[in-house]
Amino acid sequence: MATVNLRDIARQLAKRETTATEHVRATLDALDGLLGTPWENLVAARDDSAALEAAARADEAIAAGDWIGPLHGVAVAVKDNIDVAGMPTRCGSAVLADAPPATDDAGIVTQLRQAGAIVVAKTHMHEFGYGPTGAVNAWGPAAHPHDPTLIPGGSSSGSAALVAKGVVPFALGTDTGCSVRTPASLCGVVGMKPSFGALPTSGVFPGSTTYDHVGLLAADVLDVSLAWGAIPGIAHVNTPVAGLRVGRLRGSNWDIADAGIAAAVDAGCRSLTDAGAEVIDVELPETEQLLAAYPIITGSEAYETHQRWFETEPDQYQPLTAALLAAQKDRLAVVYVHSARELERLRHRALSRLRGELGLDALVTATTPVRSMTQERALSTDPAVARTPLLRMCSPFNGLRIPAISVPVAVHDGAPAGVQVVGLPTTAGGHGSHPAESVALACALAVS
Repeated sequence: MATVNLRDIARQLAKRETTATEHVRATLDALDGLLGTPWENLVAARDDSAALEAAARADEAIAAGDWIGPLHGVAVAVKDNIDVAGMPTRCGSAVLADAPPATDDAGIVTQLRQAGAIVVAKTHMHEFGYGPTGAVNAWGPAAHPHDPTLIPGGSSSGSAALVAKGVVPFALGTDTGCSVRTPASLCGVVGMKPSFGALPTSGVFPGSTTYDHVGLLAADVLDVSLAWGAIPGIAHVNTPVAGLRVGRLRGSNWDIADAGIAAAVDAGCRSLTDAGAEVIDVELPETEQLLAAYPIITGSEAYETHQRWFETEPDQYQPLTAALLAAQKDRLAVVYVHSARELERLRHRALSRLRGELGLDALVTATTPVRSMTQERALSTDPAVARTPLLRMCSPFNGLRIPAISVPVAVHDGAPAGVQVVGLPTTAGGHGSHPAESVALACALAVS
């Protein structure tokens, strides 16, 4: 599991027990250590000189007593669909192989720099974020951090794996249907998808503007909570679990055949109860319709983004990505519009019942009903083999636009999986500027 702890690094930097330059150099050395290994392509781009220059500026500020907060001087990695000035954004695709360096930072990178964070690398991703395995990329599949024959999950594959390998203490990903939480689950780290719009998507290559979220990855819940609260504009206040009302999701979509994962969810529910929460079984009858709307809306929006490239140079895409895009080509606009309107109705109906009728503050389920698989299996063209099981317990919460956190658990000979905690909006139990996130973080800490 991960060996780099964000809160310890932050404490050492604040107390000047180490320097940002020493920390960043050690991180760059760790990245060098991946060269010639199965994990080499977890890194999509680097700018060592820029990172060291930023570290020197951080050291000057901290020495002058201007410590900003827990990300000041900390090395972070950023998924390769998020613009970082001075580095290309290639999105794991030959389509963008010749992309020039970005001239501006994405909005979330700007916020991280304002918090003092230092970007040391761009990370591997499933091509254009269009898949949950991390096995599809112009420069080859990403290897699982603990077993290179397996997949790390996607599409934020490199960010999750670098955190899990202890190379960086914190990384950015994006989550359109599962892309932060699934790799977090399979790699054994924490992945947080905040509410829709809580973190800016400006400067992020669009997967689906209806579903895209920026998300956070770190070794454990305390580190994710620390990073979340350090982002400018986020006022995170700890929320007590006692008195919260939590729904455990039941129904066919939420069934778990893997006995170890099911037992982990059971244990998580017991931990919530022991912490003073009330846990009840609930259903989400909108699930099937949410799952049906997801591929129509995301597929239509992805095709609109890629149409020009795909129709002029389809061979530049990896075969599985090309097949997914080709399947969207002839969809009628009326079908897309109907699904988009239906999604709005589903969201309103589901959240009104969960909050208004049932009085719930949070939900709990598994992140995925399966653990990691071989790269060969992940490349199957049958969606039921990899795509569906890695998406189906996560994507409904993108449609509902509510925060969700994957908390790692070890099951079956140490192979990681995740318990997923979901915060509900307008919750009375939450605190700070984003109360649903505060509730989700509190519950995630309880089950970790």
